[in-house]
Amino acid sequence: MPDSRFFKSAGPFTLRQIAEFGECEMSDGADPERLYYDVGSLQDGTEKEVSFLLSRKYWHDFENSKVGACIIHPDLASRAPAGRTLLLSKEPYRSYGLVAQAFYPREKTQGVSIAPGAHVAVSAKLGEGTRVDAGAVIGENAVLGKDCHVYPNAVIGDNVVFGDDCIVGANASVLNTLAGNQVYIYPGARIGQDGFGFFMSPKGHTKIPQLGRVIIGHDVEIGANTCIDRGALGDTVIGDGSRLDNLIQFGHNVQTGRCCVVVSQVGIAGSTKLGDFVVLAGQTGVAGHLNIGSGVKAAAQSGITKDVAPGQELMGTPAQPMKEYLRQTATLRKMLKQLESKRD
Repeated sequence: MPDSRFFKSAGPFTLRQIAEFGECEMSDGADPERLYYDVGSLQDGTEKEVSFLLSRKYWHDFENSKVGACIIHPDLASRAPAGRTLLLSKEPYRSYGLVAQAFYPREKTQGVSIAPGAHVAVSAKLGEGTRVDAGAVIGENAVLGKDCHVYPNAVIGDNVVFGDDCIVGANASVLNTLAGNQVYIYPGARIGQDGFGFFMSPKGHTKIPQLGRVIIGHDVEIGANTCIDRGALGDTVIGDGSRLDNLIQFGHNVQTGRCCVVVSQVGIAGSTKLGDFVVLAGQTGVAGHLNIGSGVKAAAQSGITKDVAPGQELMGTPAQPMKEYLRQTATLRKMLKQLESKRD
């Protein structure tokens, strides 16, 4: 059960309401008016809580669980112990996410709330329900839509624009940026600072002014301590629905399509473009000025040095199709064993 000191539940809800939240169907014989007070894990949940079964791997936990209701895939429902209250969903984890959001919605502020110690420029515009915490700075002509929350010591620069329902975490800084609705920037992120642009010469390094912006679409999350440089002339673009983990570096003019997933410690050099639904696993490195097609998936620690056609699955450094990489690895392992056996 979530700790009530940190997370305030909006429950209880009836099973009928929970099924609606999670876009589920109730199992036969379930009591639609029974109340549930929270979400919980299969291992520790109580009869007043709702949980979910992610996969068959956790079947033992499910069989022994004391949770009052469980979200489960319809294909597994017939195997459930008799008498269990089930919520049927073809995407149990997604449904759980929707249910958990209902139990723990983001708190809304009435009016505009500016804490003592915050500095908000007179020309800035804050939407209804927006909250600015102590130590935060909002620059001249900045715009925040409705129901935004700027956490302590965050900095939003002059002329930056956010849509509705946005969060800027503690100590984050956002400059030269236009952002859509439902953008969540986690603590310590650095958005819109200078790109790494200069001309190398025996005379010294000549700085190239970085004159572009960062454009962030709707429903985007940018993780803690991630850095996204603004464009040099054009823009750095983060597409709608994308999820960026902690400790990522995007160089100037990097552009992503819709719903890309980029995991921690990935670095993407300048002017590379990602299509829609690209997944880059942890510590992947991507060279500059490349085109990564839609649906590409790169395994952890891949090194991408050339353009990638849509739909490929990559692995290794330099990155290559995953099946080829695994075949080469297996062949090398076999050759090493043969050499070792000859030495013996």
